[in-house]
Amino acid sequence: MKPTTKLKQVKYEIRGALARRALEMERQGYEIIKLNVGNPGSFGLRTPETMRQAVIRNLEKAEPYSHQKGIFPAREAVVMQFQDRGIMDVSVENVFMGNGVSELIDLCLRALLEPGDEVLLPSPDYPLWSAATVLNDGVPTYYDCRPENGFVPDPDAVEALIGERTRALVIINPNNPTGAVYPMEVLQRLTEIAERHRLVILTDEIYDRILYDGARFHPMATLAHDTLCVTFSGLSKVYRACGYRVGWAVLSGAVDQAQDYRQALELLAALRLCANVPGQWAVQTALGGHQSIDDLIVSGGSLYDSRQAMLAGIESSPYLDIVAPQGAMYGFPAVNTDRVPAFDDHYFAMSLLERKHVLLVPGSSFNFARRDHFRMTLLPPADVIGDVIERIDELLADYH
Repeated sequence: MKPTTKLKQVKYEIRGALARRALEMERQGYEIIKLNVGNPGSFGLRTPETMRQAVIRNLEKAEPYSHQKGIFPAREAVVMQFQDRGIMDVSVENVFMGNGVSELIDLCLRALLEPGDEVLLPSPDYPLWSAATVLNDGVPTYYDCRPENGFVPDPDAVEALIGERTRALVIINPNNPTGAVYPMEVLQRLTEIAERHRLVILTDEIYDRILYDGARFHPMATLAHDTLCVTFSGLSKVYRACGYRVGWAVLSGAVDQAQDYRQALELLAALRLCANVPGQWAVQTALGGHQSIDDLIVSGGSLYDSRQAMLAGIESSPYLDIVAPQGAMYGFPAVNTDRVPAFDDHYFAMSLLERKHVLLVPGSSFNFARRDHFRMTLLPPADVIGDVIERIDELLADYH
């Protein structure tokens, strides 16, 4: 039995062949440092207790199906967060709860695309976006986010890619995998381009509160008024509740011109009945309570200190370089190919796993044309991050 040929264009190396090999090695007794997945709970960064209690106390209410858009308290909490950010044209009717952002990305693209429609995606991107585009018969068109420009896109280059079949512009900010946080002027230019060409803006803002060294996050919904803007976020990263599988998509901007699209989303949401209900009861508490992530992203906080350990290790390395991440929970280092001319990110990642027992993700797995980068999470403690950089240097010294 042969699978669909669509899957030939789909890759997700974050949980691919390298992860499968790591599992085999663990079964053989090896201890693997897993830096491939942004999974806070695996490194002791637990979901806040108040959120856990909110789920427990509402379990009785969570047994039936909910409305296909989600429970009212969760959607209302999202609306209130948007209003706090100055986005006043959002109602609960425009909020869709999903089984994580992943499901909602798929639903939103499925409701939008005809076969052959193009979606503008950043390169590097989070590969789920490319996969969901392909699996919904769309065509990914990549705009470059170059390390020489701090992985920030060039709006003129983005506009030059727009064609007759272009339907949507995807923005990932703060960015996964690079950690770039886009300046206001760049976001304004991208908004103007989308409005001028009548593109739907799909903005992935799951890391919106994970920021370092004074970086400022600007919600896309505060800028987009004359075209439809769909904002994606959820509990997985900022609130360290990956397993709850709770995300939301919020329609704003020119919603009055997108009623058919909203109804299509309602239909698709109804076909899967509803999202995970128990986890939705944590949303109101998460968004309205103490933002514990703030303690993790300053000096003395685990994410900040691990980031500093990575930057310090790379600064002292003769083989590595990096654009310092301003947000999210990843580093995206580059290898100096003058010193390691034959470097290949996939071969290196497998060698690092086999010889040094460290699992990370090749940079080209993020639909990045260059093969001299890799992604690592910043979730382990700082001393572990420092040890990982030493192991990487040892292997690159052998290559050199």
